[in-house]
Amino acid sequence: MQSEIFTEAESENPTFQVVAVTRDITDQLATWPATGWHGHYHWFGSDHGPDSSVIQTGDLLTIVVWDNQENSLLSGQNSKQTVLPPMTVSEGGKIFMPYVGDVHVRGLSQTTARQRLQNALEEISPSAQVQLSVEPGRNNSVDMVSGVGKPGRYPLENRNTKILTALALGGGVASSLRHPLVRLQRAGHTYETRVDSLLEDPERNVRLRGGDQISVVEDERTFNVLGAAAAESVIYFEKEHMSVMEALSAMGGLREDRADPRGILILREYEADDLKPGMEGPDMQQVVFTIDLTSADGLFAARQFEINPNDTLLATESPVASARTILGLVGSVVGASATVNAIAN
Repeated sequence: MQSEIFTEAESENPTFQVVAVTRDITDQLATWPATGWHGHYHWFGSDHGPDSSVIQTGDLLTIVVWDNQENSLLSGQNSKQTVLPPMTVSEGGKIFMPYVGDVHVRGLSQTTARQRLQNALEEISPSAQVQLSVEPGRNNSVDMVSGVGKPGRYPLENRNTKILTALALGGGVASSLRHPLVRLQRAGHTYETRVDSLLEDPERNVRLRGGDQISVVEDERTFNVLGAAAAESVIYFEKEHMSVMEALSAMGGLREDRADPRGILILREYEADDLKPGMEGPDMQQVVFTIDLTSADGLFAARQFEINPNDTLLATESPVASARTILGLVGSVVGASATVNAIAN
């Protein structure tokens, strides 16, 4: 396989491109188009909001009016208080108050909204006092959809509620998930980040908004391992970005009795639109990257060059191991023929 690939590289009309990866070109190769995914998870930076909450459309308001005046319009004969039916904040951000009309409350804190309602009642009853409680609705809550201990809808405590707080309220990330990935849907856009990255980087602990939907899923990105590896298998990405050296470690290393460290191959396919002349991009859609681990340059290159999802990492066999395999096969055939002749005689 190794000799076939290098022979193809020297052909006048090659059917695929061969690129020897060295430290000098790893930075340039990093600018080539990403394959298998969009190249990075789309997330946004953290910011800080007020520690108070505000009333939003869909919130349910419960209002109690206290009035100690005799014959008050707002309270009954035998009571000093009137409990109004719960009211949902309309799309226009208003609620209807008897004897007053529509009062705009959206965007106000609970304290400010209570004072506005009380001011509106002064013309009816100067001594009236308002008690207000708010039950957050859809626009003041977030949905924990999946991948947590207790999926459901959770009200935002304030405008500074962070995603880690919401995950904790939801019972934490399910321990059964392999390499979990947080997915946040907001206003028609989807944002993603690995849970380990979220825990390690405080800047990723973003502030939530009402209506956000959060799900925790498994990171399904994989690459294939073939040849003289410790195990031929499909390997899932252990982190957002993995170098060739990390990929070799994840696959259990190379077979000492078979592998040729001079011939580590990464097979990758690009789209037709990705092709660019020179080193600005691939010349052909099918590219084989080669790394020689017997030199310091190759070892550093393996630490800098990244594996992409759907890549195939091939550890070629050494000539000695191949010769041993061929001799073993020949020996088996000769032995079997001798056995057959002995039985025939």
